[in-house]
Amino acid sequence: MKRIGILYHPMNKAACSLAQELESFLSSRGISVWLCSAWEGEAAKEQLDGTDLIVTSGGDGTILRAAQVATTRSVPITGVNLGKLGFMAELSPDLAKDKLTTLIAGEGWIDERAMLEAELYLPDTETPSLFYTLNDVVLARSEIPRVVGIEVSIDNELLTTYLADGVIVATATGSTGYALSAGGPILHPQAQEFLMVPILPHLGFAYRLVLQATTALKLDVSTVRQATLSIDGHINLPLHSGATVKVKQSTRRARFLRVHPEASFYSSLERKLSGKRGVK
Repeated sequence: MKRIGILYHPMNKAACSLAQELESFLSSRGISVWLCSAWEGEAAKEQLDGTDLIVTSGGDGTILRAAQVATTRSVPITGVNLGKLGFMAELSPDLAKDKLTTLIAGEGWIDERAMLEAELYLPDTETPSLFYTLNDVVLARSEIPRVVGIEVSIDNELLTTYLADGVIVATATGSTGYALSAGGPILHPQAQEFLMVPILPHLGFAYRLVLQATTALKLDVSTVRQATLSIDGHINLPLHSGATVKVKQSTRRARFLRVHPEASFYSSLERKLSGKRGVK
């Protein structure tokens, strides 16, 4: 590897300090290194040319932001976990240098994850806004505790109209996040299927669905109050009646450079869900 980018959580002092420490460590080994806040995605994208790896310093939220950057050029990500769960983060801070040395030497394997793309259509707007997500797309009520009407069509066939707090559409990676809290199942992170999980539906169709990778969803919003569209938890947009969100699997893939064994997902699942520190 000749060039590595480091994206860090700017509000976490430990993450900032670790990013600087890793920069010095990698530079001392003759590697060109750039640093950027994970909250400055456009600035990070401008530095991607020739980048072989992105290392994140933070938690899973930092990785979600990094994925928005890295997938534009299919650059792999390795996460150092300073968060709580570390489902996506690869390394603990105390072993980061040793394991990065191993990865730089050409060892490790690529863990490829499916992503979704969401098109947002607003009334009186001809061109939709396009978003990519590694974790989930959430269409939900705003801060006022009133249900939202969401008409759901699957492959152009009407399924139902939810009166609910919202609907979560989650990738396999996102199945251990908000979707799990809302009662959804856990998918293996490399699965291509994705989930649709209603959030506290009022009567009616309340089932959680596992959808084929080829499925196309259409969510039409009906509400007298403001709703919200959330992409991976950090892109949040106000919505009103007449908005439509179309979701399908993306051709983009998130790529992670791993050092732990490929079969370790199930063996570490209970520990991570119990809130213990991530994989070492």
